[in-house]
Amino acid sequence: MTHYDDVIEGINWTGIPVDGSAHGRPTLEPVRHLSHTLVDSGKLVYSAHFYGYTGPNHSGATGIGETTDPRYQDLPRAELTDVLNRQAFFVTDEPDRHFTAPVWISEFGVGGRAETGVAERAWFENFVDHLIRTDADFAYWPLVGWHENRRGNGWALLHWDAAGHRMGLYDGDDLRAGAWTRLVEATGRSGHVPPGANWSMLSPDHTDFVASRRMRALPDWDSGARKAACPDGQRLLGLSHTGNRGLCSDVIAGPLGDPSGGHEVVRGERHVTPGADWASGYTELQCPDGHFLSGYSVRGGAVSAALCVRASHGGTTATSGRTVWFDRSDNRGALPKGGDFAHGHHKGQCADDEYAAGIAYTGRIGSSRTPDALYCRPLD
Repeated sequence: MTHYDDVIEGINWTGIPVDGSAHGRPTLEPVRHLSHTLVDSGKLVYSAHFYGYTGPNHSGATGIGETTDPRYQDLPRAELTDVLNRQAFFVTDEPDRHFTAPVWISEFGVGGRAETGVAERAWFENFVDHLIRTDADFAYWPLVGWHENRRGNGWALLHWDAAGHRMGLYDGDDLRAGAWTRLVEATGRSGHVPPGANWSMLSPDHTDFVASRRMRALPDWDSGARKAACPDGQRLLGLSHTGNRGLCSDVIAGPLGDPSGGHEVVRGERHVTPGADWASGYTELQCPDGHFLSGYSVRGGAVSAALCVRASHGGTTATSGRTVWFDRSDNRGALPKGGDFAHGHHKGQCADDEYAAGIAYTGRIGSSRTPDALYCRPLD
């Protein structure tokens, strides 16, 4: 990790740990459908911690608070791998998703020389193997503990007594030594890693979701409406028909915006060329030429305005495009990137080599004025 990274820990527990009641350890599973978008989008790191005595639905307790759900250490190796991937490691393993980010295993550990349980030891070996296989970053808990006559905090890797005598992992009687050596000596990926495209979710579900530092510094651009804006350097590529969700990216083009700034809030059809309707019969909020869609605002579920950002000189010169309808089904292309940014809702998305230049909706009877179509133009 680097200075000023934002580390977000997975959810450790929900519900009441009683058989028959809803309970579980979601860890990072929820970010598949609701991820975090930061103003500085390159600073997000997710974290999760695992111990063999806990489980995906087991609190880790013995006696009061214990359920009949399996602990991680009860799972066969293949099932454990599947569970770990589902709960945390997918965030790094699946590229080009709104949730894709580094994952740090912030805690893991097991008893050392005093641990005699076969299941506990097997879990540690299997978990270490998975860390090596996935080239994951990690922190062990605890690194340092105490001992008296070689007894005490057996989970630590190093121990000291009151007189300063040290007891360590490699004293010859700690069965973790082999697995730990494999872990710290494993050859992982090193050197420069080429950056990939950024994909970010906008979720103005209950309040504003303005991820643009530039727009945050400016006055309210649609007072009374819930506003969403992509991080600086990204453009809006996708919208949901209901649910108010959006998808941003800098794929292929990188930052498109004019470094000197400039934007326009579009509430009507003044930029639609006469005779060039792209969503006939619908209200078309179209960006002026030389601008691209970077945000939107809603009142309830209804479209209120489109936020158009001025592109750098020559960045967006297209004057025509195509209409992507998503009012009745998903319309995202054959192999869309970005992931499911609005789970359970119809979604539309421009192609990677396009930018969005408009939103269409209808206010006819029976309609909720939610987004129905995107106007997509080719990148230069």
